Amino acid sequence: MTPFVGEVIGTMILIVFGAGIGAGSSLKKSYSNNAGWIVITLAWGLAVTMAVLAVGSISGAHLNPAVTIALAINGSFPWSEVPGYIAAQMIGAILGSIIIFLHYLPHWKETEDPATKLGVFATSPAIPHTFSNLISEIIGTFVLVLGLLFIGANKFTQGLNPLVVGLLIVVIGMSLGGTTGYAINPARDLGPRIAHFLLPIPGKGNSNWGYSWIPVVGPILGGSLGAVFYKAIFLGEVTSALWIVLAINVVILFLALYTSKNQSNNIRRTNQVA
Repeated sequence: MTPFVGEVIGTMILIVFGAGIGAGSSLKKSYSNNAGWIVITLAWGLAVTMAVLAVGSISGAHLNPAVTIALAINGSFPWSEVPGYIAAQMIGAILGSIIIFLHYLPHWKETEDPATKLGVFATSPAIPHTFSNLISEIIGTFVLVLGLLFIGANKFTQGLNPLVVGLLIVVIGMSLGGTTGYAINPARDLGPRIAHFLLPIPGKGNSNWGYSWIPVVGPILGGSLGAVFYKAIFLGEVTSALWIVLAINVVILFLALYTSKNQSNNIRRTNQVA
């Protein structure tokens, strides 16, 4: 098996288990309906563990474009392989979403709310606010990449790495996931969102493309920041990449803040007119 195929299969496994708990806990007439946030976060953590166990020895089990880019920035993964890994992750995420659509086939018609159906595939903010939502995804993925680098630096975790990485996902979900649903992975959100757009889901509504850039850009920014932070603070290697990544984060956050202020002003004007 090639690393490309490994990333396809690993990401597919991730989405089958992750989106699977989303479907089971959200769709009507499922025995696991209303399973709750703790079950969801545990299932996502175990999903990562199973995916890492499956393909970790083949592709390194990145399963996440933000991780792939962060490792390339960190110098531990060749830039030439980044496009292929990201393509594989997107394909795997879409395939995993199709499997979940088929598995829960009769339940889509039984569930009336379009937002609930979209939530099986993609994330959405608890409170829509561009700046805050972007910050949430940046922080969550910063912690993810930093944690992955911590785990990789500790030899005593060897053999336990898949389980420890899964526990990292669980604690991120429990502590930081309540704001945006913790995509912390562009492929995990964008791939299933594309599948939602393409699949013949009864009464599915729109795919909320207006929000879709946040769970893509936020994780890439946060993951990149985690990589350069680890290298600068823990390894004492301050490179130009640190300042470039910091500058990009600041500029995009400033634009997000400006957008959020405009959103608030528009809502205020609408309420005054009403």
